[in-house]
Amino acid sequence: MNVVIIGGGQAGLQAADALRLEGYEGNIDVIAEESGLPYQRPPLSKDYLSPGKEAAPSPLRGPSFFLDKRISLHAGVRALAVDRTERTVKTTEGVLGYDHLVFATGARNRMLNCPGALLPGVHGLKRLSDAEALHMALPAARNIVIIGAGFIGLEFAAAALAHGCNVTVLEFAPRPMGRALTPVMSEWFAGALRSQGISLRLDEGIERFEPGTDGRVAAAISTSGASYPADLVLVGIGVQPNDTLARDSGIETSNGIVVDETLRTADPAILAIGDCANFPCAHAVGSLRLESVQNATDQARHAARTILGAESPYTALPWFWSTQGPYKLQMAGIPQPDDDLLILGDQSEARFSVLCFREGILAAVESVNNAADHMAARKLLSAGIAITRVQAEREGFTLKAAASTPSSFPALII
Repeated sequence: MNVVIIGGGQAGLQAADALRLEGYEGNIDVIAEESGLPYQRPPLSKDYLSPGKEAAPSPLRGPSFFLDKRISLHAGVRALAVDRTERTVKTTEGVLGYDHLVFATGARNRMLNCPGALLPGVHGLKRLSDAEALHMALPAARNIVIIGAGFIGLEFAAAALAHGCNVTVLEFAPRPMGRALTPVMSEWFAGALRSQGISLRLDEGIERFEPGTDGRVAAAISTSGASYPADLVLVGIGVQPNDTLARDSGIETSNGIVVDETLRTADPAILAIGDCANFPCAHAVGSLRLESVQNATDQARHAARTILGAESPYTALPWFWSTQGPYKLQMAGIPQPDDDLLILGDQSEARFSVLCFREGILAAVESVNNAADHMAARKLLSAGIAITRVQAEREGFTLKAAASTPSSFPALII
């Protein structure tokens, strides 16, 4: 039996590793578009860009891994077409046959469509080459404009601030990280970012960039008509799933590659995992696509079991993190717009959590600088422990205590 995995990121390599750990003895081919050893992406917008840090990527696996695990890594190779009838993948170096095919193709940056978007000095941040360019440019930069107040943009803002730069963030929406966070947490971060010296401009998008006499970007003109000096720009306006190859092969796509609860597509020989997969989530309403290391690794492990015959649904709890200067944001579960919110802790001390209740039961938790709350929330939510708002409002209630005595609370069926 042959398994071909398209994608050499976190999801793809974890799937290959998990197959071997589950006892799979057949051939495994991993097609990785970038040359060299696959590397960890989260540090690219965090530690990698901090002052004094060495510009060296952290490999996902060492060179001996592929030899020891008998995994064929096709680095610097692109998958061009999938023939589902013949069960083959055409690549830039030849054709690979498969019994099972895994799309772990990830996502790509959304591109700005405005005048000046291609000027020198306007950057994205997704791959190692992007981070290397920013690493070289940051020490000489003075005025930085960031388009988009999402996780990547704000992590980069913290790094730029540490380099002594003047930082302006333009966000078209009314609050930062608005698609991922509750209004309470989002609004707290808006104040915290401004208190650090970041100029956060909400309800303000980008109209165009203007060049200087050297042809490089020199200014960002916003939708308000304001002009902001910029010798370096980062565009962080989200990503799009890499699902074209799947769609061209006749696989259903809708904001990603559509899979069922076992992570299979409508073609039972083909699965999709990680950032490119749109899956039914047990911890949210309906299907969605998640961009996180946790989701990539957990789905990869589940996909390996599916390939080997398991039929269980994927129900892992989503959790995320983001480090922005002195603030470590951690999330367990997925907040929804109609959730009932309760704050535990002291916002003024930058150590608190926002509890999200859905139909009266705890469904998600956001924490700032509170790892104990985050770990307890993960334990409670993963186990389906039913914490009600009434219980959480009782004097002395803590998530940590609740997680240490789960028998005090009824369990939900997930």
